[in-house]
Parts: sequence; structure tokens; C-alpha cells
Amino acid sequence: MSLLDSLNNDLKTAMKAHDKETLSTVRMLKAATTNEQIKVGRTLTSDEEVSVLSRELKQRKDSVDEFTAADRTDLVPALEKEIEIVERYLPEQLSEDDVKSIVEETIRQVGATSKADFGKVMGAVMPKLKGQADGKIVNSVVKSLLN
Repeated sequence: MSLLDSLNNDLKTAMKAHDKETLSTVRMLKAATTNEQIKVGRTLTSDEEVSVLSRELKQRKDSVDEFTAADRTDLVPALEKEIEIVERYLPEQLSEDDVKSIVEETIRQVGATSKADFGKVMGAVMPKLKGQADGKIVNSVVKSLLN
């Protein structure tokens, strides 16, 4: 089942259950996916769908950080609920240990030896972890292993 089919089914379920939070989040995800599909002019691949979902998740996580920094904690619970709903559609997230082993393997593959090779390692490891790990975690693991 494609992401759009799954979103449509969940949209109907949320409507029937009068679950406004889920309904609005699923509508937002459906709109983002549809807009991306229109932009590329074809049906999205599963990797492209994961990219859209990851982008939406990152936007919400960044907003939580910004609202917390601005002392607008009243807005944080709603965003956390949205994050929870978006995460339902993403693949299982890797643990930090799994990320570390993949990064170590990538460092060996690209022959990285110092901090100067950070960009080369990130460029090689991010496609492997797309949608499976938060970029901030990958970034910190790469930095710690190259030091």
C-alpha cells in the first residue's frame, strides 16, 4: 500500500473518530506528499515518500526547539502530538549503536582519517540512513568518531 493510500485510509478513520489532531496532521502529510508528487510530475517512489515525511518531521522538531527557546511552551504539546503521528508513517528508527556501526563502516570505506573528512563521510553515510536516523544523531556520531 502506498503512503497516499495509507494516509487516505487514516484520514477516513480520523474523520469517523472525530480525532481533530490526527485529522489535521494526516491532511498536512497528504498535502505535502501530493505537492511533492505534482512537483516531480509522477508518482513518488518509497524513498521520495520517506524524504517528504522526514522533512515534515524535521520541521516539527525544529519548531519545538524554537518554541522552547522562545518560552512558548504552550505550543509544544500540540507539536509533539504531530511528531508522534508523523513518526507512525516513517520506517523504524535505528538506535544510536546501529548508527555508530554504519558510520564506522562508512569511515573505513571512504578512508576518512580526520575532521577534514567530515563532509565526505556525511555525504556517503546519509543516503544509507535516509529516513532511518535523525541527521543530528548521525552528525554527532560522525564528529565523535572522527575526533
